[in-house]
Parts: sequence; C-alpha cells; structure tokens
Amino acid sequence: MVIKVFVATSSGSTAIKKKQQEVVGFLEANKIDFQQMDIAGDEDNRKWMRENVPGEKKPQNGIPLPPQIFNEERYCGDFESFFSAKEENIIYSFLGLAPPPGTKETEKSDAKEEKSDAVEEKSEATEEKSEATEEKSEAVEETETHTEDKADEGAPEEAQSDQAPSEDQQENKEEHAVTGEEEEKQEEGEGNEEVEEQEES
Repeated sequence: MVIKVFVATSSGSTAIKKKQQEVVGFLEANKIDFQQMDIAGDEDNRKWMRENVPGEKKPQNGIPLPPQIFNEERYCGDFESFFSAKEENIIYSFLGLAPPPGTKETEKSDAKEEKSDAVEEKSEATEEKSEATEEKSEAVEETETHTEDKADEGAPEEAQSDQAPSEDQQENKEEHAVTGEEEEKQEEGEGNEEVEEQEES
C-alpha cells in the first residue's frame, strides 16, 4: 500500500505550497513511504485526482486543490483532515496504515484493547458466576428430591415398627412371665404347707 500525495510543484499560491510542504515533511520525518504525484506537470495525475476526490470533499467550484492524500485508490483526505488527524495522534488510522510500535497511536489502540479485554474478562467472570449459581440450584433440587425419596422409603419402616413389639414391651412380657412363675411356685409352697399341717393334725 502506497500513500500518494497529490501536489502542484509549480503552484503560485504560497498557502498551497506551505500545506504541501507540511504534509510531505511530516511523512518524511516519520519515515512513511509515499509517492509525490505532481498535478502541475502531469495532466493524467490532475485528472485522476479530480475524479477520485469524493463529491462532498470537493469545493463549490468542483476543483479540489492540492495537497490531496490517497492510500492507493482509497481517498484519505485533504490538508484539513490530515492536520486534525495529526493533532489527535490518529495519523496512521487516517492514512489507513498500522501504527508502528512505540507511537502514541499504538498506545491508544493498546489501551483500547486492554479495556476490551477487561470487559471480556468481566463478562466471563459473570458467566462463571451464573453457571456456579445454576449448579448450586441444581444441587439443591437434587438434595430436595433425595430427601423426598428417603421420606417415602422411611414410611413403611415406621409401619413395620408399629406392628413389631418394641424392646420395652418385650421386656415387660418377659417380666410378667417370670413373676407369674414365682407366684405359681409360692402357691404350690403354700398348698404343700397346708397338706403337711393336715397330716400332722
């Protein structure tokens, strides 16, 4: 991609000469490759420039004045556009070129990238948080389902325990049986004593 600067080398206007020198001098100082296209000595250059400057950028008389800047066939702008881009440190964007490392424009784009990265990280963190919340709610649902299942399983056990005698009841029965045996023995003992008394009498 070659930057083309259309100039009029033999222009009689001091203002135009100054503007042309400023553009060319800036490009040379910043080691930006460009071609200087003279419209004064070359009719084809003048014709091409006039045809390719967009209508809204042309003055009322329809004849655009140099300097006019192009990146190959793509129109970049006139001196005013160039000057404002230079002031805002976006000259490489204006020219349609990638800014070299270490320039203010690179720092700007880096800062933008960092900002967008930070925004991405934040959105990723939010997504992770929402996923964790979803997992938590799923776990809670599973626990509730599990608890309900357990409760259903526990119901027949309770019914069984109602039917089967408890340990306390079993012990009471055994005690009754023991005391009943003792009472019977006592009664037998008393009966024996009566028999003995009758025999003696």
